[in-house]
Amino acid sequence: MNDLAALMQSAAAAGKLPLYQQLQQALRQAIDDGLFGAASALPAERQLAEELGISRITVRKAIDALVEEGLLVRRAGAGNFINTRIEKNFARLTSFSEDMRARGRVPRNEWLKRSEGLVTPEEALRLRLSPGTPVYRFHRIRYADELPMCLEYATIAAFALPSLDAVDDSMYEALEATGNRPVRALQRLSALLLNAEQAGLLRTREGDAGLCVERLGFARDGRAVELCRSYFRGDMYDFVAELNAG
Repeated sequence: MNDLAALMQSAAAAGKLPLYQQLQQALRQAIDDGLFGAASALPAERQLAEELGISRITVRKAIDALVEEGLLVRRAGAGNFINTRIEKNFARLTSFSEDMRARGRVPRNEWLKRSEGLVTPEEALRLRLSPGTPVYRFHRIRYADELPMCLEYATIAAFALPSLDAVDDSMYEALEATGNRPVRALQRLSALLLNAEQAGLLRTREGDAGLCVERLGFARDGRAVELCRSYFRGDMYDFVAELNAG
């Protein structure tokens, strides 16, 4: 709690903010610094008030503001928790690495398989490739801040990359380097229950809710370059899209 008090003092020194905004800023900084740990509960509002020497009304106002921001989530009867869920704009074509970095998280991969081979009949149909066309396959676990977020199984037309080793952390960065980054995609989202293998890799439980996203990506010249199926943890991800009438 001494660390949180010091952060409040820094917030107070930075400008004449109302007390609840000082606490709001201090809590935000403490969460960013990992003071409470991912997905953990904040101390009770009464405890915060007593140890910081401020009123519970002030504490409640600061926490209400962070709940409204989406940084905290309030669970009835349980307390206030750091919100680890990720909101992904389903209407924007961005990579996992880009999404995580934009949220201040550190993305990384754990490779399950990297291979080259010939297109299967299903892949040929979806990617509009001739039988016998070479492809690269990339299977990996995608992490954010050391938390496994999704399983990704991607097939890339071999003409789109110089070699199998061209992909490091971000596949879209590798495709962009060759001028073949997808600029348009067809995506399908469906709900599922994670099987034993998927749950084990994602460190969750068999039968937990998951989300499957199938994506067919097209380069600027109109050629299909990416066929990807990703399985996301349902407790970590929300997909949102803006809809307009007409």
